[in-house]
Amino acid sequence: MTDAADRLLVNAEIHSLSDPDTVFEAAAIRDGELVRLGDSYELEFLAGVETDVIDCDGRVVLPGFIDAHTHMEQLGQHLVHADLSAADSADDCLALLSTQAEADPDRKWVLGFGYDDSAWDGTDGEPLTRADLDAVSEERPVVAMRVDLHTASLNSVALEQFADVLPEDDLHTADGEPTGVAVEDAAEAVRRELTADREELRDVLEAATQHAVERGVTGVHDKVRGSSAPQVYRELAAEGELPLRVRIDYWSDHLEHLVDVGLTTNAGTDRVRTGAIKSFSDGSIGSRTAKLQEPYADGDEDMDAPDSDSGRGQWVVDPDDLRSVVDHADGEGYQLCVHAIGDDAIAETLSALEATDEPDTRRHRIEHVELATDDHIERMAEAGIVASMQPNFHRWADEGGLYDQRLGDERRRRTNRFRRVLEAGVPLAFGSDCMPLDPLLGVHHAVTAPTEAQRLSVTEALRGYTRGAAYAGFDEDRLGTLAVGNRADMVVLEASPWERADRIDEVDVAMTLVDGEVVFDGRAE
Repeated sequence: MTDAADRLLVNAEIHSLSDPDTVFEAAAIRDGELVRLGDSYELEFLAGVETDVIDCDGRVVLPGFIDAHTHMEQLGQHLVHADLSAADSADDCLALLSTQAEADPDRKWVLGFGYDDSAWDGTDGEPLTRADLDAVSEERPVVAMRVDLHTASLNSVALEQFADVLPEDDLHTADGEPTGVAVEDAAEAVRRELTADREELRDVLEAATQHAVERGVTGVHDKVRGSSAPQVYRELAAEGELPLRVRIDYWSDHLEHLVDVGLTTNAGTDRVRTGAIKSFSDGSIGSRTAKLQEPYADGDEDMDAPDSDSGRGQWVVDPDDLRSVVDHADGEGYQLCVHAIGDDAIAETLSALEATDEPDTRRHRIEHVELATDDHIERMAEAGIVASMQPNFHRWADEGGLYDQRLGDERRRRTNRFRRVLEAGVPLAFGSDCMPLDPLLGVHHAVTAPTEAQRLSVTEALRGYTRGAAYAGFDEDRLGTLAVGNRADMVVLEASPWERADRIDEVDVAMTLVDGEVVFDGRAE
């Protein structure tokens, strides 16, 4: 006799997203696993007295989204502190920060996260300065982090407090005085100083993970440095309070500690696992610190910026130092994920990863890969190196947008060429970089990208956020597709992305299930 299912999803349009994409009407779940897929009529025989039967009312069901590049602590800070992501001017940012300061007068810091000066109306894309933030407060330290986390803006009080930890080479100056704009290592030093204490960090991560499941995300690959987030994640999981799966990618300065305690890639539990060793090569296009083969199209000649190698950006990790990190981590058996955005940085990163013994077996990854050349893409395919990319970055790819401003038209069209990557045979995983965390927004941008080389079909884009991301995390045998034997991580949508291909970003998430348990239910009445 067949045991009853714990939960049935019936009257649905269930897409496996396998190859080919098989469609079913119903799914049966037992002990967190998919045990049957088929017609509603035949699966209803698996309903027992205690079976929870969910009528999906024709809704689309997909494998749960896996975000392959997140910063959950920073996302939670957006939710707990001032969220500057929707501001369309410097004045808007200052108003939001002032409101935050007034709402929480006893908090030492006034913090804001996620501003994007490239999207502000009537500006040429300049970050907030000390003078701007002094208008918020001249008594309390005020810090605003740019959306890419490669730039921090500080008021005079914050500059004074951080004076001993900010490397001068990464501080912008004008007329010999600091402007309050800190980039790269200086921005990272600021971020680390702002890391929440354990109690607040738990609140931050709870807010971030709840936000994620509300958007259909059932797993994240989280980039962690200098934080107690790994311990908090494990505590939440042990208490049954972690609503999704977390794969922790540790910064390279944690490597020796991981080796000492035996936390190798893929070690951990069903909910929390060790992922890759994370390193950098360059910065970001928005901050003009991505390392390019040719100069930026809009180099700033009016400000004494940090050394940028004749306007071509800068190394965050020197290529020789990066090779040492790669050799060490690979030699210890770790997967590597390396941030590389500019074409010069991609070339150096690719050379370092190609030199390892088995880059395809280790599934080494290049994060972002925004300005890859045809040669880079072919080499990645040959070596089996994963392209971990962010389709939501196409918000900057239109004519007149950030890429156009920084790179010019030809290089703008060469950014984030998902079609070219996929057709070359490069393993493609999608993530958001939490800019913002919203897979359906990313899918929308992949489907509606400006050029043919950048665009994907709806199915291909969804696979980047499901089976592609699962592969990047060694999880393709349990996650990323809906198949018997896989974990029942699923997202239920209010509308079909295939039928709303021009506005996938407007499709709402109805339900999210992890291990067959409903972790979010927002079904429209």
